[in-house]
Order: sequence, then C-alpha cells, then structure tokens
Amino acid sequence: MTIELDDPKRFRTLVGQAHQVAMNMLRPISRKYDLAEHAYPQELDMLAAMIDGLADSGASEGAGAAGVRREEGADGGDNDRGNKNGANLASVMSIQEMCWGDVGLLLSMPRQGLGNSAIASVADDVQLARFDGVWAAMAITEPGVGSDSANITTTAVLDGDHYVINGEKIFVTSGDRADHVVVWATLDKELGRAAIKSFVVAKGTPGMRVERLEHKLGIRASDTATIIFEDCRVPKENLLGSPDVDSGSAGGQGFAGAMATFDNTRPLVAAMAVGCAAAALDLTRELLAGAGVEVDYDRPGQTQSAAAAKLLQLESDLEGARLLMLQAAWLADNRRPNSLEASMAKAKAGRVGSDVTLSCVELCGAVGYSEAELLEKWARDSKILDIFEGTQQIQQLIVARRVLGLSSAQLR
Repeated sequence: MTIELDDPKRFRTLVGQAHQVAMNMLRPISRKYDLAEHAYPQELDMLAAMIDGLADSGASEGAGAAGVRREEGADGGDNDRGNKNGANLASVMSIQEMCWGDVGLLLSMPRQGLGNSAIASVADDVQLARFDGVWAAMAITEPGVGSDSANITTTAVLDGDHYVINGEKIFVTSGDRADHVVVWATLDKELGRAAIKSFVVAKGTPGMRVERLEHKLGIRASDTATIIFEDCRVPKENLLGSPDVDSGSAGGQGFAGAMATFDNTRPLVAAMAVGCAAAALDLTRELLAGAGVEVDYDRPGQTQSAAAAKLLQLESDLEGARLLMLQAAWLADNRRPNSLEASMAKAKAGRVGSDVTLSCVELCGAVGYSEAELLEKWARDSKILDIFEGTQQIQQLIVARRVLGLSSAQLR
C-alpha cells in the first residue's frame, strides 16, 4: 500500500481558486471588518453568488463550509479500488486556503453555516431537498451546561403538527445573519442523550429572538449570538432525521446522528486553524528574510539561528496538523468511521494553530504586536479554533475514550 501526500489533481484548480479569493478578496478587507465588529461584509454576497454558480455548474466540489452527506454509491472516487477523494477532502482543502485570507469572513459566508453540516449529516432526502440553499447556523451551547452536549436542557414538546421549543442558546455563530438555525433540544430530559434531536427553525418564527451579539477577542467579522426560544412552534417535519427515541441503544440513534455532525465539522475547524497558521508563517518567513534571517532547509535547526530553528519547528508542527486534517476528511469520503480522527485533527490543529500564530507574533517583535501587520489579528482569531466545536480538553477526552475503549460514563 502506498500513501500519496500530494494534493489530489482533481482539486488543484479548486484550491488555486480558493487561494486567489483569499488573497484578492478576503485579505484586503480583513482589517476593515475586524475593526467594524458586527457590520455585515457586503462583499461576501458577490463571493457567495460566485460559489453558488460554480456548484450549480458542477465545476466545483466542496467549495464552501458546509459538511457533506455520506451514503453508499456517492460519487467522488478517483479509481475503481475504492480510494475516493470527494467533497470532504475538497472542503477542508478549500477552507484552509480561504482562512489563509480570513477566518471570520469565511465564517460569515452566506449559506455556508455550521448548521448546513448538521442538515447534510442528519436530514432525510425530502428534507435535503426542502432545505437546499438555506443559510443555517447551529445552536448547541447553553448557559451552565458546559461542554457535554448530552446535558442539553432546551426542550421540544410535540403539540399536534408542531414541536414547541423552549430554552436559551449561546455563542451561535451567524445566529443573527443566517436565515435558519439548527437547534439541538431534548424531547424528554429523563431519557438523557437518546432524546436529543435537532430542529431547523426559520428566522422570524414567533417565539424565537436574538437576545444579543457578543463582543469577542477574535473572528470579529463573524456575528456570535445569544438566541432565546419561548414557546417557539416549529413544524414537526423540521425535526431532522427520525423522531423516534431509542433509549435502549448506547446514546440513541438520534443523538448519534446529531453527533455525526461533529465528524464533519471538526475537520473543517482544523482546516481553519491550519489556514490561519499558514498565513502567519508565510508572513513571518517574509519578515524574517527582510531582517536577514534565512532558513536553510538542508541543515538541522540546531545549527541555525534561534529564529530559523523556531520557524522550522512551527512548520513541522503545522504539517502534522494538516496531515491529520486530510486523514479525517479522506476517511469520511471513503465512508469509514472517522470520529477518532476528527477529534485528533481538531485537537492537534487547534493547539498548533494558536501556538504558531502567537509564536509568529513573538518572532516578529513590535511588528508582530502592532496593527501594522495582520499577525496580531491572526493570533486573536486562532484562539477560538481551539475552543468551539469542542474544546481542546474535550477532544483529548474523546480520543482517550476511543483509544482505551471506554464509555463516557467510565472516563469523564
């Protein structure tokens, strides 16, 4: 068995296009929307229309931040041996390039919300068609619940042809701008995680309101909302997947389906971290070269200057994160379980991304710390990528459970 580490040829055009967008469209407005927090980047409407056009024409695959649905017979194979490079791999590769431009702007892309990944992962065929083209945020986190999604307290009670949702969600990315929100709620608190389902709620539905927008350290171009649900009536057809509660299984089909969303989104977040860190490394390399610090890739780091040695170490760490990201996406494309690898990629990339960007600020001194360059912004932006979609500590816990073969009850 051979391992090919070059980018798949079929995606090189897509990756090149994404890099051009990052360089010519996102990077030039990056500082503008960092300073103008909560202002909607109007320039993204044109970019979204262009991506929609590519998708409709079939000329592009995985051009946005939405996850993909895994199913038998899905196209995406490069050969007849079952080795498939499909939409998951295309998504992480293109997102990496887009975040070389700006993470916050990528997260603000219309119709590319994290809720779209939930729809792609859990929805049935009828729902996929009905929700095609929506812009969906994802509402999971609640006050006082912590990082364990199984402790969700937002309720959904069936009343005739509607579910009535009550609860509060915090830190909802694109919660104000998106036209739909995928809300995680429980059908019965006594049944634990088995009763947790996800619901698609259209913006403007009575009983749903955006309470406030958060002021943040980074990704300031992206809006982060607190949303209140008070007797919010949602058509029962908007429950994603099956409404049945399977309390006899380990976690329940519904919760397992909802958690499958993370198998799609965690590699995407890893790609964001890799792209942001790569931007910092590229600029730092240029700035150090301008100061007379050259990196010799034919000599060991310990025989070079301290700055050159540090840059080599950072590049090595980032490459490890990138390969884990690609592995998690490739496994999804080939319909193989990737929960362990998705968490490994997210944990590694989140930690390395933050370390790389902060180290680049340090290497560049006053230039890195000032707003003369984007290095300080990338350091602020990268921190959230180690937190949302499951914190660093949660990812390590998930990895430990899977490696040791322990349940969540056995290893907390």
